[in-house]
Amino acid sequence: MSSTIGTLTNVYNFYMTTYAPKSSTPYDSHKKSELRRVYNSIVKMNKESPLYILDTSRSSQQFAVSMKENARELRNTIASLGGLDEEELLNRKVAYSSNENIATAAYIGSAGQSDRTPYYEIEVDCLAMPQVNMGKFLPAEEPVALQPDTYSFDIRIEDLNYEFQFGIRPTDTNRTVQARLARLITNSNIGITAKVSTDADGTSYLNMESNATGVKNGKTRIFHISDNRTSKTAGAVEYFGLDYISTPPSNASFLVNGEPRSSASNRISLDRIYEVHLTGVSGEDGAVASIGLKTDVDSLAENVNTLVDGYNTFLDTVSEYKDEQPKSTRLFNEMSGVARTYANDLTVVGLNLNLDGRLEVDGDTLRETAMSEDAKEAFQPMKSFTNSILRKSNQVALDPMNYVNNTIVAYKNPGKNFASPYITSAYSGMMFNSYC
Repeated sequence: MSSTIGTLTNVYNFYMTTYAPKSSTPYDSHKKSELRRVYNSIVKMNKESPLYILDTSRSSQQFAVSMKENARELRNTIASLGGLDEEELLNRKVAYSSNENIATAAYIGSAGQSDRTPYYEIEVDCLAMPQVNMGKFLPAEEPVALQPDTYSFDIRIEDLNYEFQFGIRPTDTNRTVQARLARLITNSNIGITAKVSTDADGTSYLNMESNATGVKNGKTRIFHISDNRTSKTAGAVEYFGLDYISTPPSNASFLVNGEPRSSASNRISLDRIYEVHLTGVSGEDGAVASIGLKTDVDSLAENVNTLVDGYNTFLDTVSEYKDEQPKSTRLFNEMSGVARTYANDLTVVGLNLNLDGRLEVDGDTLRETAMSEDAKEAFQPMKSFTNSILRKSNQVALDPMNYVNNTIVAYKNPGKNFASPYITSAYSGMMFNSYC
């Protein structure tokens, strides 16, 4: 059972990373009550949905995954603007950094914290660095000086061991095998990125860099490569120099309001109020980055721009499939139709609807409206528009197959049907069957 779940996870991750954005946010976790509502929605939808023949072509699979994940991305964007409650929408506080060459900041505190949010100054001495292993410089086009055979080596990372096996053929050159190893390591997704570099003198070498930075619990390295106890032929580690650490990992060193701190990552949390990304060092002049909250007007303007970017990105993604998926035009018209419904009210606050259905922000009008005495009333239609977009994105995420070019074969008798539990597996089953 566990292997089946693991396989399905790999299938879904393949489609999601290839055809849709992949992100993890606090809004991807749900309460039991939220999951119960989703379940009830699925049951109600399946009870009345018609019977149809699925289009299981590769194009339809890509389209379905892309629509589901982009709808989820749009929902998360809206949720990040203050929550999913209408009263809190667009009320998210926005952090600022006075020097983004040193650090950038995002506000992660609650709404109640914003009234007493402290102010920070950050000075960075050094950034957290990854581990880099540099292989031996070998003549790129010369044959490999190893006997043709099946070789293997082990990589230990995060207390886990991974064995890699590869073959060497008589016609292989140093560079072709190095390129093979680079693909093998990188595509394994264990936290190491490998690539082959070539010098002007015709030599090539394998460069391996950890995705993680810094060291923890007294360790001196992030990953270790060896073929001392490997299952196949040994010798590749020494020949290609895979175990040579050219740059050891190191922790970030910085000051927060004059207090020395260190971190294994360049992303840190300050009192669970700000998430700070260290981007550069202060240098000899001791430059600092001041971290604080933007004014309400600036926060509102940034929230609106974030909403518009999310909405436009969703429409752009749908447009990419207009030639392959005929029903994508219906989805585009339904989503842009929501904006057309609120077009006049949106124009008042500085959002102009273009002929192609996309929104454009008039910054001057937006700020002027936000600073007016009746700002709360003026932005109420904006919140209604946002809620409508949220409902539409939830609908798409719940049933992306509704926009695939399926063939309806029968309609059910309204009000006299039972739930069809197996219809819910059409989306995931479509991908799983094709994978097997």
